Amino acid sequence: MRQLGIILLAVLVIASCHVEEKIVDGRKAFERKQYAKAIQLLEKEFNKSKSTVEKGEKAFLIGESYRIINQPETSKDWYMKAYNSGYNSDALKQYAFALKELEQYKEAIEAFKDLGSDLGDPYEFQREIIACRQAGAWVKGQKNENTDVSALGGNTRSAEYYPAVYKDGQIIIASDRPESTGEDIYGWTGNKYADLFLLDTKTGKTSNFSMVLNSKYNEATITFNKDFTQAYFSRCGDDGSKSDVFYCKLMYTELIGDEWSEPQVVEFTEDKVNYSHPFLSADGNVLYYSSDHPEGLGGYDIYSVKRTSEGWGEPQNLGASINTEGSETSPYIDVDTLYFSSDYHIGMGGADIFKTVKNGNRWGPLQNLRAPVNSGADDFGFRVDYRKKQKSNIIRSGYFTSNRKGGKGNDDIYRFETRVPPPPIEPVEPIDTLPLAEGQEEPPKIEYKLLLEGRVVEKVFNDPENPNSGVLGKSGIPTATVQVNFRDTSFAVTTNEKGEFKLELEEQMSYLFTGSKTDYLSQDARFSTRGIENDPNNPTQTFYQEIVLDKVFKNVEITLDGIYYDFDRWEIRPDAKPILNKLANILKRNPSIKIELASHTDCKGGDSYNKTLSQKRANSAVEYLIAKGISSSRMVAIGYGEAQPVTTCSCNRCNKEEDQRNRRTTFKIVE
Repeated sequence: MRQLGIILLAVLVIASCHVEEKIVDGRKAFERKQYAKAIQLLEKEFNKSKSTVEKGEKAFLIGESYRIINQPETSKDWYMKAYNSGYNSDALKQYAFALKELEQYKEAIEAFKDLGSDLGDPYEFQREIIACRQAGAWVKGQKNENTDVSALGGNTRSAEYYPAVYKDGQIIIASDRPESTGEDIYGWTGNKYADLFLLDTKTGKTSNFSMVLNSKYNEATITFNKDFTQAYFSRCGDDGSKSDVFYCKLMYTELIGDEWSEPQVVEFTEDKVNYSHPFLSADGNVLYYSSDHPEGLGGYDIYSVKRTSEGWGEPQNLGASINTEGSETSPYIDVDTLYFSSDYHIGMGGADIFKTVKNGNRWGPLQNLRAPVNSGADDFGFRVDYRKKQKSNIIRSGYFTSNRKGGKGNDDIYRFETRVPPPPIEPVEPIDTLPLAEGQEEPPKIEYKLLLEGRVVEKVFNDPENPNSGVLGKSGIPTATVQVNFRDTSFAVTTNEKGEFKLELEEQMSYLFTGSKTDYLSQDARFSTRGIENDPNNPTQTFYQEIVLDKVFKNVEITLDGIYYDFDRWEIRPDAKPILNKLANILKRNPSIKIELASHTDCKGGDSYNKTLSQKRANSAVEYLIAKGISSSRMVAIGYGEAQPVTTCSCNRCNKEEDQRNRRTTFKIVE
């Protein structure tokens, strides 16, 4: 899993929750997030395609659909078909991640190297190569031998996920099994919408948890106060708007008598933001959750919010030591230890479970739980169960979710038990107490170092005065300034004549680099040594970081690739958010510039209609950037309709690719 902005853990993410529509086009089904339907249609279209280019496009969408519904083995094959059909490097990228998820680490390393060569940057995926090497070592023999993992009875071919410890030997899970409430099919998965179920861990039998809490939409991830009279859970459903995109909310309910009250949206939630994975602290005074709030660090971040005398206070992001540009979810607090899942911190494949211990006001170094708890697949929803009397040799036991190989299908619930480690076997006479022989020297201690070789570069264009003319390569920028920030430390370095700089890094640390130079847009880059272990065979590890600065071209239109809209709609789709987030970051790092943000259409439809639609789309992009903290005074939105095509074809003779090039969102620096 990646990031992709996208970024998926189970099924609780931004999603279209409509009943499956009668769609006969594979791409449209994919865009509507009806992935099960998309696979059926796209595979038929692939077999009928005569063009290699068209086959590549279909194959990539099929691979994406299988990835999203948690079938990496099948998605891997379709990504390779797409790449072999000439589809761009995105196909090879997803192929590499699928190999990693399937624990085919050697093959994944080679694929990531090939991908770097394709992109002209051999260091672009160094983190993934490091992760694959470490994961391969863990699987081979460095896994946690004191932990046993087994699938829980009660798993089915449907998805079961996010276990919550409940009363009387039961746990509560979310599942999209056929017994779920309502008759509708969720187009995302092809199954029912998810409900909360009681699962008896002894018998494996399940029952509907509450007809009040379960609705026709998705419910999951419930958490309780200590006496099980109050509960918080997530629901992804109709928010009352007419948008195709529904948002996940945190819901609150109380037990009144023998039944739960009608759920209410938790007070601090905001519109058009997703909230999921709540967990209530043991004393009931802190609520943890994950959210894709636009002010976060990227993807989903973990937040905490404290209870006050007047209700819940202001949510706080847990910060860069936990959250990344990827997605961090499923927070769980066990005394002073935070467990959570991340698809970005160096791990074994998809999302891995990590833990960190609170040290004063800071979170300590991250620890990957390794195999057998973690796997190449997605592992999340970790919970410790203290109800059961442990065997004398068991430290703790509990549950988590995984879609690893060997399960019943999709996401399954697993039980773990951690034993007391056996005492170390000491030599009769410890080696370090033996006297040195005459002339023998003390063996040198291994000195570990983490080095960073950085480079600040700019793109070299076919036409040096036209950033839309195609990129020939990259060139180093001499005397650029790089501001280095980590923990409470900040300092600056200057690049040499080749645009290079060098640093020694600290272990278990997150770094923010900001490159800048006059006549260039300042830009950020992040690097983290969290999760990188010392390697006795390679005590000095060298890493590489590239910071790309864009030269300022005033009044030159630059296309924002990847911003698309549904037919006759103007709302910002989830797949466009990462692109706009990057633009927001550029504006934040360059507070003096002002931009024109424009939207263009193809020539289908009337002039007046296209002009109005494009203006609404441009307005939506500006409104999104305002929500990210950019002042409206720095932006102007203009809808040009069909007035400024970039193709030379006449309207009725434009093909699909030419129409798509005309349907674009652009920006230009005007001041």
